[in-house]
Amino acid sequence: MSKRKAKDSHLPNGECINQVHQILRKRFCHQQLPDKPEGVEAQHKHLVALLRRTAVHGESNSVLIVGPRGAGKTTLLRSVLRELSEETEVQKNLLQVHLHGLLQTDDRIALKEITRQLHLENAVGDRVFGSFAENLAFLLEALKKGDRSSCPVLFVLDEFDLFAHHKNQTLLYNLFDVSQSAQAPVAVVGLTCRLDVLELLEKRVKSRFSHRQIHLLSSLTFPRYLERVRAQLSLPDDFPDGKFAWDWNAAITALCENKLAEEVLQRHFNSSTDFRSLHTLLMLCLSQVSVARPAITPAVLLDASHLCLADAKANMLHGLSILELCLIIAMKHLNDIYEGEPFNLQMVHNEFKKFLQRKSRTMYSFEQPVIMKWLPPPAGLRAPAAAGVHPAGRRLLG
Repeated sequence: MSKRKAKDSHLPNGECINQVHQILRKRFCHQQLPDKPEGVEAQHKHLVALLRRTAVHGESNSVLIVGPRGAGKTTLLRSVLRELSEETEVQKNLLQVHLHGLLQTDDRIALKEITRQLHLENAVGDRVFGSFAENLAFLLEALKKGDRSSCPVLFVLDEFDLFAHHKNQTLLYNLFDVSQSAQAPVAVVGLTCRLDVLELLEKRVKSRFSHRQIHLLSSLTFPRYLERVRAQLSLPDDFPDGKFAWDWNAAITALCENKLAEEVLQRHFNSSTDFRSLHTLLMLCLSQVSVARPAITPAVLLDASHLCLADAKANMLHGLSILELCLIIAMKHLNDIYEGEPFNLQMVHNEFKKFLQRKSRTMYSFEQPVIMKWLPPPAGLRAPAAAGVHPAGRRLLG
């Protein structure tokens, strides 16, 4: 009876809108993804069998998961590990080491992270002692002393292509070397969005890689994409106001059937099918929902689409004066000449004068004090001198 009362209760319209924002913002911002990517059953089965042979039978393996960003590489690996962790034999045996190419930017940092995650003897707390050579020798000795009965180790290398840019590819060489030898069972799983990743590997590294690759290519169709949009925008059955939830879900269904909305969503589907871009679009739509506008209309979806597809760099240049655009061109020339080295405001002014002499004889030549008013002051003088700086100058570089 109480559940039925709660479902049939009517909340104020403003309270319902607040509840909608809380539920959908949590769904979009926390990136609530499905437990398993769609349409990759064969790849999932292949990866499960591969890692089970390592965890249960002590067989060393190496594999690359290749696919565009947002295709579900990480989601696939997590679902496989979740499935394997439910098996008692795997749960007791398998050790996991997770590395990321954006965090472990060289082999020294990566090696310290490996020894820290494995809780080896020379690791105390979060600090790892010893030089790079000592740590590498210690790790290789620990792995090579084992046999097929030793505890298997899974190495997950996210952004695998970045590890290929490390000097001499020492870490990749040794990991693949151990995975190819009859030593401690090791599985190396690399995740990358580059199809040419094997071309980045040195010959000695490539010869020790198993050349197994699992490709994730999106098989999502537009009708299923529309169903995904409807599911992401729909309210759950336990929403406090049942009538408002029914009306909201009916409006979302009508939105997905609207011709203008379908055209907008078709453009986004053609450019990207991942959840990140979809959540960005839907978040912009949700931000327009209020008491005065309690539903997402095709016009709101169209406006959000224009914001998503707008060029961010072009937007930064909107509203700039001719002087500001000339100064940006002068700075770009200096940046190309000095290859990113710093330069001062006097050099910008000199480059601007050269630009006027070469390119434009009709534009008025601004004096240096005028230009200094448009540019932001040095960092140390920013606070006291901010009042004398033109607002467009602060927008330009501040």
